[in-house]
Amino acid sequence: MKGSEFLTVVAAILILTAVVAFKPILYQDFSVLPKYLLFSTIILAVSIGSKKLMASLLEAGVEHKIWMAQRFGYKPNYKLEREIPVGIIFPIFFSFFSLGIIRFLGILTYETKALKTRAAKRFGFYSFKEMTEWHNGLIGGVGIFACLLLSFVGYFPGLGELSRLSIFYAFSNMIPISNLDGTQILFGSKVLYFTLALITIIFLIYALLLI
Repeated sequence: MKGSEFLTVVAAILILTAVVAFKPILYQDFSVLPKYLLFSTIILAVSIGSKKLMASLLEAGVEHKIWMAQRFGYKPNYKLEREIPVGIIFPIFFSFFSLGIIRFLGILTYETKALKTRAAKRFGFYSFKEMTEWHNGLIGGVGIFACLLLSFVGYFPGLGELSRLSIFYAFSNMIPISNLDGTQILFGSKVLYFTLALITIIFLIYALLLI
């Protein structure tokens, strides 16, 4: 992991912690911050680590960045002069105006690049030198699936909140807007996207009603 990406991940952990702990902070209950910091670290470690593992299997690299946006419409000329960090603005905005009830956790995006060693692979799954949209979507899909697997820790006493947050994180990133994970998965494979979306929604309903 490059130094710039490491700093980005640290910033994402702090943002995620602030968002998921927004309601307790409003009531000045700072004792929960270490717990939410740990949970945020675990969720991002699982998401990012699983993507990097999948990318390495595809002879590729994946780098994470704070979600940035410049366009605000469907026409090419509908865009701002500079990109804005919506991965910071949106989560805080929703938390602030909902008093911590809505937890939108779309903070990071990712970009994949083929490694030089991939050029030597000429057979089977590695028959393409460059990364295809399918490969890119598969990497994002693995990240979502890993977060859903993480949610199973909710069966253990005291870890229900980690389970719920991992589901919220997966759901937020499955929304197909801008260049969030969901958009990249959708462009890679509609079947993969709608399958993951259905599973994520089922998990979300479970998180809201049962956990």
